[in-house]
Amino acid sequence: MSLDFRHALTVCACLTKGYSKSGVQPIDASQSDFSSSKRTVRLNKETVCNFLACGESFTHLNRFHALLALSVIQNISYLRVSEMRLSRSLSITSLTGLPLWEEESLPVEDLLLFEISWEVTNKVGGIYTVIQTKAKITVDEWGENYFMMGPYYEHNFKTQVEPCEPPNQAIKAAMDSLINNGCQVHFGRWLIEGSPYVILFDIGAAAWNLDRWKGDLWDASKIGLPYHDREANDSLIFGSLVAWFFKELTDQLQDKPNVIAHFHEWQAGTGLVLSRFRKIPLATIFTTHATLLGRYLCAGNADFYNNLEKFNIDQEAGERQIYHRYCLERAAVHCSHVFTTVSQITAVEANHMLHRQPDVVTPNGLNVKKFSAMHEFQNLHSTNKAKIQEFVRGHFYGHLDFNLEKTLFFFIAGRYEFTNKGADLFLESLSRLNYLLRVHKNDVTVVVFFIMPAKTNNFNVESLKGQAVRKQLWDTAHSVKEKFGKRLYESLLRGEIPDMNKILDRDDFTIMKRAIYATQRHSLPPVTTHNIVDDSTDPILSNIRRIGLFNARNDRVKIVFHPEFLSSTSPLLPMDYEEFVRGCHLGVFPSYYEPWGYTPGECTVMGIPSVTTNLSGFGCFMEEHVSEPTEYGIYIVDRRFRSADESCNQLTQFMFSFCQQSRRQRIIQRNRTERLSDLLDWRYLGRFYMHARHLALSRSFPAKFKMDQVSLPPTQGFRYRRPSSVPPSPSASLHSTPHHSDEEDDEPYDEDEEAEKDRQNIKAPFTLGDVPEGKKKQPGQNGN
Repeated sequence: MSLDFRHALTVCACLTKGYSKSGVQPIDASQSDFSSSKRTVRLNKETVCNFLACGESFTHLNRFHALLALSVIQNISYLRVSEMRLSRSLSITSLTGLPLWEEESLPVEDLLLFEISWEVTNKVGGIYTVIQTKAKITVDEWGENYFMMGPYYEHNFKTQVEPCEPPNQAIKAAMDSLINNGCQVHFGRWLIEGSPYVILFDIGAAAWNLDRWKGDLWDASKIGLPYHDREANDSLIFGSLVAWFFKELTDQLQDKPNVIAHFHEWQAGTGLVLSRFRKIPLATIFTTHATLLGRYLCAGNADFYNNLEKFNIDQEAGERQIYHRYCLERAAVHCSHVFTTVSQITAVEANHMLHRQPDVVTPNGLNVKKFSAMHEFQNLHSTNKAKIQEFVRGHFYGHLDFNLEKTLFFFIAGRYEFTNKGADLFLESLSRLNYLLRVHKNDVTVVVFFIMPAKTNNFNVESLKGQAVRKQLWDTAHSVKEKFGKRLYESLLRGEIPDMNKILDRDDFTIMKRAIYATQRHSLPPVTTHNIVDDSTDPILSNIRRIGLFNARNDRVKIVFHPEFLSSTSPLLPMDYEEFVRGCHLGVFPSYYEPWGYTPGECTVMGIPSVTTNLSGFGCFMEEHVSEPTEYGIYIVDRRFRSADESCNQLTQFMFSFCQQSRRQRIIQRNRTERLSDLLDWRYLGRFYMHARHLALSRSFPAKFKMDQVSLPPTQGFRYRRPSSVPPSPSASLHSTPHHSDEEDDEPYDEDEEAEKDRQNIKAPFTLGDVPEGKKKQPGQNGN
């Protein structure tokens, strides 16, 4: 039976008339009755047809009706809704708020999808992660009809791309046309998960056209580019090649299949502007991951969010000598059929900076890989924590007067944007945390890592020496242990109880004393692992000097500044970033400007609690979709409606409360955090990209693609509920006074029971990975 969305809504309005929203039970498809006493609604095809025949319609439909409508459309046999908590606005758990097409699918066999970005095979920032992680879910949906486009860099192409021939003859002909006109175009499969096709344009080989293409851009948009801005000139060359390619391609295709072109950021936006000016038949989407001017203003310590409507945009861009870039970005935004951004906070920013409200918010996701057993990721935490402990033993040799079993590892990581990333707020709160821990005579020690790349000369000699001393101590202990074990074994073989005074001789004691003397240190452990260039003006080091956290013996907060990205080949801290994150206890990212924020998202999918803010896209997303984020290990600092001092105190309190947790409480919280990972899975969040493509096609080819824009009331999705094992008062789950971190408590907790409840409360109304019965799979879609 085929039902459209309006009919499904009518059915649900009839079926649910007069019944409570909070008590719908599982539906038995074999029965066709409904009872108000049991608050039960049962559906089957006969019942649906009968109610459709009634012809009744209701103008005021609530979210519950929409959810049941989705169950009818997708032929889902039952839908359970039990005591749902409502959020303020559209939720990922209520994707029925998006206008739906019949069967929610596009005829991908009659379409080609191109995704254009400067970071295809070319890692520069976070957009690379977006495109790389989204590739698999997009390839599963589109198969051989999905292509990425980016700049060609020889090293990247040789190490990341497998060259091959284009499977589509029209694409091959378009590439040949560019090549015959003196350009270089490369094709292959990007060797990432999903193995998408990539088309890469050689910027340098086409640079001889730059002056002509500057003239074309001026004719199209009256935007001029200065000769000294290399990045803007490269983006023009790239965009011109992309527009040229699309012109040749659409001439070959003759409107079948139709083409969708999705452009990311201003560097790719020139291609969109030129394509629209030349009236190339494309459905275009433009995504801004952060507005260009917004990033500049925040980096300059402007009170950005409180003055959004007061900025003179043109003047601010001109004073920063980026007016031409701003014009390119704004032109791309207004030329696109569909404009999207990555978070609600960035949507507000884009509306003021670029003067267009985004059509769709497309949150960033990750490929979430679940473990078959809950304890597996806990074991990974324990294993990698031991590696960090080994580094700490070496770095703090001679001052290792704190218990590593009662030591917590916090970290902040990302680009070295001191203010934007919230490092200034973090350092000030660490000073206050150190004071609190000392005043309360807490035996917990916090070691904080700053993983932010800065200009360095080389490794710090003291840091290298510390690891050498640690290794020497280990070798000494190991050799003495072997002698001790051998003598103990021989004594037991003779049937004698060994004399402990003879089992170790004088030489053994001498070796151990020398090892102990070697660990003596007359200086404090260094706060940085490398020699920083211009360390007198370095923002992190300058603030460390201001707050006086020099790793002294009486400091309960220790700082390690690692000004390089982590690598498993490092002689100091031989760990990859993922291993390091899994080994830490808390990630702290109190950003002031963070359009999305992948770092706390990565912590979440690894089961590591994190601190974020309500000025980051991730923080707003979690605040909207999780009832009490703190109980799930997501601490959200209010940096939008509080002063800097109040935000600092709130962050300090979050960290101090975390330090008060017992080891058992931390394990429970990690389990809860890891269960939020489904919310960040591309299998959920990819739905927003699907909607953007639907919308772009309906606007660019209205005669061929119609989108049923059903006028629904504001849709509100249920949030992740408070974990059932948490007491009613948040303070009751924490001790009022500091205590040992390994102390056990009597808090009731059943891991399997809570996990099952969370799965029922958290699950979205559509099923992950499943294809409803009767709905065909898309080309290339697998069954995983």
